[in-house]
Amino acid sequence: MAHGLALDHAAWSSPWRSRSVRDKGTLSLGLLLAAISLPPFPGGAAVAVLSLVLLLGPIRVGWTRLGRIVWLPLVSILIGVATVAVSVSWGASLRVQVTPAGLDQAAQLAVRAVAATLAMFTLACSTPMIDLLSSLRHARIPDPLIEIAALIYRFSFGLLESAGAIHQAQEARLGYSTRSAAMRSASMGVAVLLLRSWDRARRLEAGLAARGYEDTLRTLEPARTRSTGFLVTSVATLAMLVAGSVGWMVLR
Repeated sequence: MAHGLALDHAAWSSPWRSRSVRDKGTLSLGLLLAAISLPPFPGGAAVAVLSLVLLLGPIRVGWTRLGRIVWLPLVSILIGVATVAVSVSWGASLRVQVTPAGLDQAAQLAVRAVAATLAMFTLACSTPMIDLLSSLRHARIPDPLIEIAALIYRFSFGLLESAGAIHQAQEARLGYSTRSAAMRSASMGVAVLLLRSWDRARRLEAGLAARGYEDTLRTLEPARTRSTGFLVTSVATLAMLVAGSVGWMVLR
């Protein structure tokens, strides 16, 4: 959950939080499309560099927080790339080998995956989940789907708080002093967390029903800055990125 908390903290503290989701979404989705459609070199690499500059510059994530955010996706990418780079055959015996073609394909996959991940983080690290859900409502997504997503998002932090309190109480009672005690404490912690989450969900449902909840709870939304200049600059940057990548391929 440290990954999720770091991402949430980055979004709430970002200077781009006040910008319109339309503006940030155009830039982020444009970078994502460029990462998956342009050649990995130089298109994907350029997207990765540009996204990294945005995250560390205007979005102000910081190296430490960025490391806490991206380590889990990077591990997942590394595992996927390793399965592509290594080929396994079953001839007369088990044969594991690394071929130049496999390494080349793995390198291209790694660049595309890293570029696409960083491109999506330009939106995730600058836009809280609440703003994203509000933008989905403006996009005419059915309210029940949005409310389910919002409840899951809010409920996850309640579970995280409960899990932290349970773990802290168990540590205070030396519940992790030995391996057998740690296994017993972990199983008891999961059981207690399940009961608490069930009770919290029941009380949440009762509270919503008492407030006359049917399909949605409308709340006030702060005004977001819509900048034509930002939008034009984003589109121009994406166009230059595509033109440079295509030109490099033609000249090559």
